[in-house]
Amino acid sequence: MYLRRQVFEGLENESCFFWGARQTGKTTWLKHMFSDSIYIDLLINSEFLRFSRNPDLLREIVEVNNPVKPIIIDEVQRLPELLNEVHWLMVNKGTRFILSGSSPRKIIRSGVNLLGGRALRFELYPLVSSEIKDFNLKKVLNWGSLPKHYLSEKPKKLISAYIGTYLRDEIIAEAKLRNITAFTKFLESAAFSNGEIVNYSNIATDCAVSSVTVKEYFSILEDTLIGRFVNAYTRKPKRRIVSSPKFYFFDIGIANYLMRQYEVNERTEAYRKSLEHLIYLELFAYGKYNDLDYEITYWRTAAQTEVDFIVGDCQLAIEVKATDNVQNKHLKGLKQFAEDYNVERLIVVSKDKYHRKIDNIEIMPIEMFLNELWSNNLIK
Repeated sequence: MYLRRQVFEGLENESCFFWGARQTGKTTWLKHMFSDSIYIDLLINSEFLRFSRNPDLLREIVEVNNPVKPIIIDEVQRLPELLNEVHWLMVNKGTRFILSGSSPRKIIRSGVNLLGGRALRFELYPLVSSEIKDFNLKKVLNWGSLPKHYLSEKPKKLISAYIGTYLRDEIIAEAKLRNITAFTKFLESAAFSNGEIVNYSNIATDCAVSSVTVKEYFSILEDTLIGRFVNAYTRKPKRRIVSSPKFYFFDIGIANYLMRQYEVNERTEAYRKSLEHLIYLELFAYGKYNDLDYEITYWRTAAQTEVDFIVGDCQLAIEVKATDNVQNKHLKGLKQFAEDYNVERLIVVSKDKYHRKIDNIEIMPIEMFLNELWSNNLIK
């Protein structure tokens, strides 16, 4: 079992929602962290039926057990009505709960009881580099870091099944989508836009639907934790800049498979994009797991000069390169950004062998960057 970075800091006397896409390892980690807790798994159909027929059952369990540890209800989004009982027990009995699930969409959009803001929110993401002993960069850049996929010697079939049974079937059912063909095509088009500025009109044409429908599809991916937008850095621009957002899937392997990109070779654009995707996922997870309130943005001028990631209000400006020999020609974006803004640290993450510096820009090998990040030496 992997030791995860999510340690529920600040939970002590509180209840929480615990979200994460399917197969990120939520159940395994909950059973490890809260091994003495009462565990109710609503993914098991008999359990789902038992509590849907009789929500009072939860109150009866609390009455007789008087639990000190939080009660865990897994896949809580399958039975949002149970939150009324949860709320009553929290207020009147002081019972604590961990309400876990793979998608907050159904709960948020159904208008059910959201516990009056009394529950904290935690999330679990695919594995990050610091959680994996003998981290295999090539494997992650090809197949992603969902635990089951990363451990497998033949992850291709597992990813195919994941996309078929979850990304298509479950999400289509949850969002009550009627045009299954269009949404399936949309997933592929969205994958080809992974890490790129989203062009709703082009995707709408590919899928034979309206731009409004495409925006709703992206909203579904956000709500079900399958991806997220990265906004442009637009503070006090000194030159014409692009302001449209980019979109990243939650896992590299999922995006690669949807693009039918089954092997990412070095010195290709696909490799650079996968590497950029990895750096984004690591930066995002680091901020969330350490409860750091920073936004990750990107910067691009109208002349197409770009910096891949801006962390916070210019704490870091990061450019990702697949080359093993970063030169001055690779530094144009960071240099222009530094002319316009006061940046604390400028970094190029690359396949370079050595950590070095060109003027005020650090050239940092990939593995070193990841180690420095999770050792709390880059962002505090």
